[in-house]
This record gives sequence, structure tokens and C-alpha cells, in this order.
Amino acid sequence: MSISKSISHSMKSSSWIRAMFEEGEKMKKIYGPENILDFTLGNPIIEPPKGFKEELAKAVSSDAKGMHRYMSNSGYEFVREEIADYCKEKSRFPFTKDHIVMTVGAAGGLNVVFKAILDPGNEVIVPNPYFVEYMFYIGNHGGIMKLVETKDNFHLDIDNIEKAINKKTRAVLINSPNNPTGVVYTEEELKELAGILRKKRDKGQRIFLIADEAYRKLIYNGTILPDVFNIYEDTIVVTCHSKDLGLAGERIGYIVASPSITNIKPLMDAMIFANRILGFINAPALMQRVVGKFQHSSVDMMEYQRMRDAIYAILVESGFEVIKPSGAFYIFPKSPVQDDIKFVRKLQRHHILAVPGIGFGKQGYFRLAYCVEMDIIERSRPYFKEALNI
Repeated sequence: MSISKSISHSMKSSSWIRAMFEEGEKMKKIYGPENILDFTLGNPIIEPPKGFKEELAKAVSSDAKGMHRYMSNSGYEFVREEIADYCKEKSRFPFTKDHIVMTVGAAGGLNVVFKAILDPGNEVIVPNPYFVEYMFYIGNHGGIMKLVETKDNFHLDIDNIEKAINKKTRAVLINSPNNPTGVVYTEEELKELAGILRKKRDKGQRIFLIADEAYRKLIYNGTILPDVFNIYEDTIVVTCHSKDLGLAGERIGYIVASPSITNIKPLMDAMIFANRILGFINAPALMQRVVGKFQHSSVDMMEYQRMRDAIYAILVESGFEVIKPSGAFYIFPKSPVQDDIKFVRKLQRHHILAVPGIGFGKQGYFRLAYCVEMDIIERSRPYFKEALNI
């Protein structure tokens, strides 16, 4: 075999998201792209906020020397200072540039964190359903993903998490707002989780809380995203500007470690080192220079909220059982049959492309990414109704 057994195995269990997206591309060639209602890929449709292109143009056309050279593996100092100032505004903690590492998106950031904290065989607890790539990010660095079921409303089941913790547990990874459910975890449930982790720390076991907040600005109807730094001491947040600034293809994000972490310097040094040896070297130079100025900005969230409201209304009136998302741009309806792959295939016959819930660890559901043109959402109405008549 020309490739490793581990990669061969991973490819076989790879993302249903990409698989359905590729299948959709084939269907578009057959039926025409205008006749395919594609809800597979969480590819942000709203363009970056006003002023972004102007700032990017300034950076590109600058005559300053060294604009495209290497910088510190942690990123430009002035950009990290801008982000630290933003973090200080949102939290009561004295963040500095030394708590920030610029990364190649949130995916790159998570790989950096896991490389820095995991030894082979360490476990990372992940609430289910989950973003499928987590399994690979954790496995990349010798870790083991341990799935823990959530409640029926997809919120954290603290008892399940507590039962899953053992001597090998190194971290709990949460994703809020959540992909694929759109759920935003409450301050109350996060405080309960922190209480469990604190008890373990008091007994000599340090467990990190890693928060993937890639969708943290995509929240609706006044929903509050709790500040995890104010809830648990050993917290590391990973985020990016793929969604909030509409820059998915630019691969720019960052890691923020809590100033409350005891003996934090070795952790920061390890993450900076990991950023280099994983081959990222540093986050993209031009994007760093621009995004620091846009920490208080975002795309028009009301547009995504209107999309959310439209697809939710269509699903409910069609007869689907579904929880209304509070954030992100995904919705996770219950399949009318337990075999979610079979039902997704039926949707395909109506030219609707969705992702089966089993691709997120939760059979009997399917995911729709509603970051699409409103016309696609509206045109899907009769087909969802037809598909439910099984």
C-alpha cells in the first residue's frame, strides 16, 4: 500500500460533509446548479464587513519593508496586542499579547493546542453530536476522543461528562455555538462543568477546558454567550474569523489562554513551538495585519438570523421535529426514520442536499447549513413537505 494504514482508515471514516458536497457537485453538472438546493457545507455566504477590503488593499499596496517576511511564530506583536485589548474588554482578566497565539484558522489552532498538551493515550471528552474533524485533530497527536452523549435538547449532560472522566482525561472540548446543532451552552451548565473539573484539579488532576468558539459572534435574539474565562481557570479558547468576518478561505484565527492558568509560560511556549513544528510556521501575514482592526466587527448577523428563521419555519410547518438554533448557521432536525442516510438519500431525490446525522455521531438526525441564498431556502419549502410523506 502506498499510504499509511492510519490515513487509509481515517479516509474511510472521513467527513460526510465533504462526501455529500462532492455528490452535490456531480448532481449540479447533471441537473444544473440552479436546480440543486445545497445545504451541505458551512461556507459563509455573507461578504466581509465594510472597510475590510479597503484595509486589505492598504496592506497589499504598502511599501513598508518586511511585509511578507517571517515574524515570530506566535504572530505579530501589535496584532496580538489588539486582540488582547479586545479580550480585556470582554473579560475581567488582564490579557496581554503573551496570552495570544495567531493561528491558521481554528482548525490549526486546535491542532496546536492538542499537540502542546496531549501525550499518547490521553483522552479528550467531546459532547455528542460533534464536528467530525475533532476526531482527527485529537488523533493527529496521539489522543483519544471520548464521546459523551448530550441531553435531548443537545445541551451538556454533566452527569455523563463526570462519569466519562478518568485518569487519562486531559481535556474537555466544547463547541458553542455548536456545529451541528446551533445550541449555545448556558452559563449555568458551564459552571456545573467547571465544578466537576475543579474537583478533579483539587485531587491533583489538571483537566483543560478547550472552547472552540468559531461561531461566537453568530448568536441570535439576544442570546448571551457565556465568558468561559470567568467560569473556569484552566481554559483555552480557540477561534477564527472564518465565519464572523466571512474569511473562511483566508485561514486566520487565534488561541487565547486564560491568565488564570498556573505556570502558563511553558504552555504558551509549547503552543508557539507546536505552531512551528506542525508546519504552520506562522499565521498568514497579510490577514494578521488586517483582522486585528476588526475585532469589534462582524458580518451582518441579522441576515443569518433571517435565514435561520426561514428554514426553521419551513421545517416546522412541514412536520419535522427540530430545535431552534440560538447560534451558528446550522440546524439539526430529527429524521422521520432512524436510518438518516436513507432519508438524506430521499431528500436528494428532491434535489435537496443535506448531511446525515451519523456524520456528526448522532444517528437519526440530519444537518442543514443555512448559510445559503434566501432563494434556496424558500424554494426548498415544497420539497421538505414531500420528503416527509414516507
